[in-house]
Amino acid sequence: MKSALNRFRVMAIVCGVNLLLLVAYMVAKYAFDAFANGNPFIFIPIAHGYFYIVYILTVLQLAVQKRMSLKLIIALVAAGTIPVASFIAERTIVKKYS
Repeated sequence: MKSALNRFRVMAIVCGVNLLLLVAYMVAKYAFDAFANGNPFIFIPIAHGYFYIVYILTVLQLAVQKRMSLKLIIALVAAGTIPVASFIAERTIVKKYS
């Protein structure tokens, strides 16, 4: 059972870091018009989309194994969309279930 928790930890951290990169990318793109002549960092939003899907799958796997409530599952899925929230959710879930 610890393997699902470890997968969740890794994906929460990866998704959180990538979300912070995405926020920095969006600020640079729209606030400063940084990528007017080409976009060498287009992989950041694409990678976040794939990482977020895997994050949701790991949340669902952990939720089934630990029999989490629907409210907690929704909160964990939402944590993948709010910068820094996935780090807080990861620490909370690891303390609760390890």
